[in-house]
Amino acid sequence: MATALVIDDNRETADCLCEMLRLYGVEAQATYSPRAAFHILSRNTPRIIFVDINMPGVTGFDVISFVQRDPRLEAIPVVVVTSDDQAETAQLVREAGAFDLVIKPVTVEIIEKILKDAQIIR
Repeated sequence: MATALVIDDNRETADCLCEMLRLYGVEAQATYSPRAAFHILSRNTPRIIFVDINMPGVTGFDVISFVQRDPRLEAIPVVVVTSDDQAETAQLVREAGAFDLVIKPVTVEIIEKILKDAQIIR
């Protein structure tokens, strides 16, 4: 079974995203702290990561950088999930090397497309 890590300081958003992932047979784990995500990633290798960009203390950009610096994690697609729909944010996300950018609210159709694009599901 494919696994996903969802990182968002908003519990409702993270839990909802996990439920959507489970609809596609993906075992999803949520963490509401990006610092805790670093600990989880030091022990686990999910097939895909979803991360909010604007979180207190550690941003989604920090998470992307952490993943890209670790040879064990660098091939994992990181999907940025944010309510920030500014063009400059989209540009920064692309430059950071994220796999995809999703503007909230997230729908099951968007999740399905991302999982197919990342070859997590067919």
